[in-house]
Amino acid sequence: MHGLIEALRNALPENAVLAAPADRQPYETDWRHIHAHPALCVVLPKTTAEVAEIVTLCAAHGARLVPQGGNTGLVAGGVPVPAAPQVVLSLKRMNKILGLDPTADTITVQAGVTLQAVQEAAAAAHRLFPVSFGAEGTAQIGGAISTNAGGIQVLAYGSMRAMVLGLEVVLPDGQVWNGLRALRKDNTGFDLKQLFIGGEGTLGIITAACLRLFPAVASHATALIGVPALAAALDTFQALRAAAGASLTMCEFIDAPALELGVAHLPGARLPFTAPGYLLVELSAHAPDEDIAGRLETVLAGLLETGAAGDVIVAQSERERTELIRLRDAVPEGELAAGGALKHDIAVPIGAIPATVAAIEALIARDFPDCRPNIFGHVGDGNLHVNIRPPQGQSLADLNTRKAAITEAVEALAVTQGGSFSAEHGIGQMRLAGMAAHKAPLELELMRRLKTAFDPQNLLSPGKMLPP
Repeated sequence: MHGLIEALRNALPENAVLAAPADRQPYETDWRHIHAHPALCVVLPKTTAEVAEIVTLCAAHGARLVPQGGNTGLVAGGVPVPAAPQVVLSLKRMNKILGLDPTADTITVQAGVTLQAVQEAAAAAHRLFPVSFGAEGTAQIGGAISTNAGGIQVLAYGSMRAMVLGLEVVLPDGQVWNGLRALRKDNTGFDLKQLFIGGEGTLGIITAACLRLFPAVASHATALIGVPALAAALDTFQALRAAAGASLTMCEFIDAPALELGVAHLPGARLPFTAPGYLLVELSAHAPDEDIAGRLETVLAGLLETGAAGDVIVAQSERERTELIRLRDAVPEGELAAGGALKHDIAVPIGAIPATVAAIEALIARDFPDCRPNIFGHVGDGNLHVNIRPPQGQSLADLNTRKAAITEAVEALAVTQGGSFSAEHGIGQMRLAGMAAHKAPLELELMRRLKTAFDPQNLLSPGKMLPP
């Protein structure tokens, strides 16, 4: 493959091809440091034309491509697999905001722009880009679209799929599909962009996107609520939804062990009170005269009176609001700093959340009694992050002989409850067993037909999403 590296260097600007092991290493290892496999080289294009040239050259030399965004994914979807020669294509230099239209409420960006940069550009125009999660400072738009990322405001606004109006995509043969349209209605045949949203880079490489914006939020009412049990958390969610309707934009459940990890990771942070579990909730007003604070206080007063909620703290300033949200966002990094966990990203019908969590806790206590579950997630959309930590004093590697059995059992429980084994993290190379076990054979066959039609050489994202 030496000829390919030389061809890439001749086609791209200086320093756009990294071949030395030390230069490649950050791009070869996933965020959780579980998968690390060598790449032939790393390429860093700045334009769509350069991406198309890279794809064309790799196809001609029989090398496979691994598109990579911010590399913050949790299923190792953006790093190489142990297979044939692979080139990592990092989009991080494609980081331009191409346009913002406040009349149409749209923003058009290159794929390497971070979520935070989109949020800040929207705010500067008095608009809102609502997709938000802990890694938004490094996660990139292309990666978020290719995994259909969610976050803490899916309840009100939807996942990335709901944000995308148009895409520009480089196809596996090097052609560029320009679907970068800003239309809210376009009923002209198959909606091709939907194939690439959640496609994890298996059908094409997203190079730019036109995204929806929303009116800026006039005010927030944010609270951390202690709950005695998950059933009480669901009751709280239902009471808030009944009182606030679409104004309820966040409802996050975090069990006590998980939130304690987040607190431990943030210097100077502390829990305002202790409880078996916590709900982080937020109401958002778009109209300046909407009394969401009063609405929240009325609901909380009723919950405190019935015992559905224990202690409550309501943010009195933007600083306090930010601190409460940071506690939730710090949970994954706190968990990683404490040694990591077997991570599971499941979704079940909202009403089945308490029964599902109880069944998982009973399963771990019965079959893996020395392991420690941490459970948190998005109550409003049924998405739970079920993380199983190793026994006290052991490392995550000590769970290697049991991790397949644990994951199989947790995912099967979710499916039994009418749910999914993957809600927002995607499949990557770490959820292939779940795909093989729980996807209907016809669904897998249809997905393979699409892959073959778009990418007959299996050039893009080898070993991802589709089980062998």
